[in-house]
Amino acid sequence: MPRFEAAGAQVVGVSADHAATLEAFRKQNGVKHLLLSDFRRQMLPAWGAIETNEASPIYRYAKRAYFIVDREGTVRYVKVMQNPLDLLNPDEVLAALKTSGT
Repeated sequence: MPRFEAAGAQVVGVSADHAATLEAFRKQNGVKHLLLSDFRRQMLPAWGAIETNEASPIYRYAKRAYFIVDREGTVRYVKVMQNPLDLLNPDEVLAALKTSGT
């Protein structure tokens, strides 16, 4: 996270997990950045970061997604991963941050 902060970014995690679950995760893993809960799944669908799959035992689950939002609230970068196990290379996000002008 220091590389993102050095680039002037504030890192925020949003999850469909309950706030208590996120707090336990934060403590267990030493997470320092802000974690927000969208347990009622009100924000995630608006950002295209939720999957509804009738064949899945979970039915509605959050996708791993990355966004760069500038200080005025304009979305400058979006990457939604189709496989929740895939992680985006931090260098790709940093490059997008630099080219976004934020």
